Amino acid sequence: MRKKTLLFSFFSLTLLQFCQSPPQGDTTFIEESSRSHPLVSIDNKLEQYTAVKLTADLRNLSGEHKQMIPLLIEASKIMDTLFWFEAYGKRDSLLQVVEDEQLQQYIKINYGPWDRLNGNEPFVAGTGTKPPGANFYPADMSKEEFGAASIPDKASQYTFIRRNEKGELISIPYYKMFSDKVVKAAGLLQQAAELEPDPQFKKYLQLRAEALLSDQYQESDLAWMEAKNNLIDVVIGPIETYEDQLFGYKAAHEAYVLIKDPEWSERLARYAEFLPELQQNLPVPEKYKQEQPGTDADLNAYDVVFYAGDCNAGSKTIAINLPNDEEVQLQKGTRRLQLKNAMQAKFDKILIPLSEQLIAEDQRRHITFDAFFANTMFHEVAHGLGIKNTINGKGTVREALREHASALEEGKADVLGLYMVTGLYENGELRGSLKDYYTTFLASVFRSIRFGASSAHGKANMIRFNYFKERGAFSRDAQTGLYRVDYNKMREAMNELSREILMLQGEGNYEGVAALVAESGNIGTELQEDLNRLAENNIPVDIIFEQGIEVLNLE
Repeated sequence: MRKKTLLFSFFSLTLLQFCQSPPQGDTTFIEESSRSHPLVSIDNKLEQYTAVKLTADLRNLSGEHKQMIPLLIEASKIMDTLFWFEAYGKRDSLLQVVEDEQLQQYIKINYGPWDRLNGNEPFVAGTGTKPPGANFYPADMSKEEFGAASIPDKASQYTFIRRNEKGELISIPYYKMFSDKVVKAAGLLQQAAELEPDPQFKKYLQLRAEALLSDQYQESDLAWMEAKNNLIDVVIGPIETYEDQLFGYKAAHEAYVLIKDPEWSERLARYAEFLPELQQNLPVPEKYKQEQPGTDADLNAYDVVFYAGDCNAGSKTIAINLPNDEEVQLQKGTRRLQLKNAMQAKFDKILIPLSEQLIAEDQRRHITFDAFFANTMFHEVAHGLGIKNTINGKGTVREALREHASALEEGKADVLGLYMVTGLYENGELRGSLKDYYTTFLASVFRSIRFGASSAHGKANMIRFNYFKERGAFSRDAQTGLYRVDYNKMREAMNELSREILMLQGEGNYEGVAALVAESGNIGTELQEDLNRLAENNIPVDIIFEQGIEVLNLE
């Protein structure tokens, strides 16, 4: 009962966020019919999430920074509106025909009538299958039609594909589709920039505002890489391509508002120095690691105080590795942002209760927050390793692997992150026990598998679970249903999977990745029974947020 009350409180706090008018100028929406009731029990669906209050210590912030945060949150809410359009289409027309409050709540969690934790299965009566391309493309467009179309910027991350009056495919830039909304968001970023004393962060805010009006993001990405001393931060704009499961081309809008933890960040800073050495020691032939990551990368810890759009849909991100621009990565590297308060919430509310149901009792002591934090952090570091451009002229890895690129990249980051943890531990750079990192890693695989096949992270963890299982990296007691890590075999499987993924990426082997996903990206009967046990014991799958200026007492 308390959980439902908390959920209702969360949605009451954020209702205004979902009541803005949708962008104008679109001619093709996902088809709608009258919908008013759920297809399944919404009580059970809501219980998959537990509410977390997003707060942070604001005592070190200046008066100007406290004025900036509401401006950044307001700009983030606009990104939320844009993502609704990208993920579904006419949001308001859906919500207006749903009278059931709990069903409305679940629609808002999922940014539409498809369950992101259950392979995008529809949960509202009258809803068809979610188009793989979401609302980025016409719902009736085939891959073949797209391939044959000769239109400008059709594979751009920042264009919608629509039909003109003759039914022909055309492209519309984001900044034109969302003209009124991005003008407002850019104005809010400019207002925030006027209050910011740090010249580098001020420059980033100004350039990001300009980028929203032109879809030219590289200069602002480079400026963000130069911003090192700001206590607050904002990640905002069209960023990840997870929502486009047709081609993996189109970036979706999202935003995070962040407050830096200087003490934790100082502890992490030195690990960036190891990137060139880690790249050189990857377990593949030289041609698959010939690119050198930028040395200007850094690691920092933050408390996140607002999520919006793509990152707030379904399962929530707890660490960030950006920019995604391959040219910026090679020139400057990336920034890895660890979202410490969100990470702690998932550890306390999900990982520990989950381990009590699935991990052998004598190994549970090896599940620690420090290991969870390190595994998550080096997952983000690992995104910067390997290769960004194929070795055989197929373009970037993202272009070559298309809709499979995101899942394989997440799989690479997970397994290479553990590979890096192993190397750093053996060089005396990490504390604790290697068993802590390996056992926490296995528990985290179960946590992420529950995100479902519609999530790149969920799919990546399914592949890894099956790959590791086949190689004996863990065993399952048939009587108790508890899992035990074989530390030596896990290390062997880690090395083998790292090598296989890096080579698939380097060769841009679309068919090989598709086969890997088809063969190993599924949940078997036994695993599903174990996951059902978690649900029966009310272990949440993920978190939702109470967030905003009211929660931060900045009204």
